[in-house]
Amino acid sequence: MTRTAARSIEKMAMTNGEFAHLGEGSVAYLRKVSSDDLRGRFPGLDEIAPGMELWALFSANGQPILLSDARDRALAGAMENDLTTVAIH
Repeated sequence: MTRTAARSIEKMAMTNGEFAHLGEGSVAYLRKVSSDDLRGRFPGLDEIAPGMELWALFSANGQPILLSDARDRALAGAMENDLTTVAIH
């Protein structure tokens, strides 16, 4: 690799701070979750039946945005807030 190419790559590299804020306010991820796993992610959540499969929408930094029993409603919530969604499997 030439020095010029190495400098170009260095200029393209993101800092940890820049990477942490990537997609903030514009990207969200959609994930199927079990009601058993929700306590840590949704601290204010009321009592919910165990073993339910739900859809959760999270901001790019992992903060919970909404929770739904239907995927299409979670996607509609993202669209209402002008968020580009990505699915996490």
